[in-house]
Amino acid sequence: MFVTGSAGHESGLRDEDTGPAKRVATMAGRERVDSLTFIGTATTVLRLGPFKILTDPNYLHRGQRAYLGKGLWSRRITEPAMLPQHLPRLDLVVLSHLHGDHFDRVARRMLDKSVPVITTPHAERRLRQWGFESHGLQPWARHEERRGDHLLTVESVPAIHARGLMGRLLPPVMGSVLEHSVGGVVDRRVYISGDTLTGDHLDAIAEAHPDIDTAVVHLGGTRVLFHTVTMDAAQGVDFLRRIRPRQAIPVHHSDYPVFRSPLSQFLLQARGAVPGVEVRVAEGGVRLPL
Repeated sequence: MFVTGSAGHESGLRDEDTGPAKRVATMAGRERVDSLTFIGTATTVLRLGPFKILTDPNYLHRGQRAYLGKGLWSRRITEPAMLPQHLPRLDLVVLSHLHGDHFDRVARRMLDKSVPVITTPHAERRLRQWGFESHGLQPWARHEERRGDHLLTVESVPAIHARGLMGRLLPPVMGSVLEHSVGGVVDRRVYISGDTLTGDHLDAIAEAHPDIDTAVVHLGGTRVLFHTVTMDAAQGVDFLRRIRPRQAIPVHHSDYPVFRSPLSQFLLQARGAVPGVEVRVAEGGVRLPL
């Protein structure tokens, strides 16, 4: 099943009203809708209960170049749907790895350095040099944030950016499972794939977390030095078969020329391929209820 986000933008903040949305009561008795706002590349704002989480901040403008490491650059072909100055007050940043299309010079300059960044130990060292509060997690390690009865846990899970020699050239990457609970009862689990290929490591994640509510899936079929370093359409479908989330939201698919596998190809191959998984397309700047 496919659903395309078509709600109001962040500035107007009118939520999409299609599909199920889990609501968490606030202290004032009002309802808060868990949601994802897609900004571009792998950048999103997740709202889980009282927590607001920014992922993989990439704010370069169309025509600006992102540094991919080893002397490689790629020029952005889209505009971000929201700029850092328009972000809500954040509780966390979750960063899958340190590449210029996931944490760029705009993010480095404009993000609040006191907001904790949850990332890999490799990225933590550089971020601390830049003045950011950061926490590097080894695979399966966790970081917790509390707000009264609300608990947010970020667990680092395995990811493979590339294999062989290319894997040794690229920075380490992690996936993340975000779990929001209220009063000790789990309310929602969100799995952010990070820039990973498919493989047995996904089976280990599915075994540890067989009840993922939402998977945020990094696609694009990124090609670097004749190697594929993110999931293309076929691998994205394999990801859905292995993880079997209740819903999947593709990101990281249309912003740079090195993304060679279009979103349309994934949607075509995913249609009906994995029964029980709802694929939802998030529009830029639109708050999509989860």
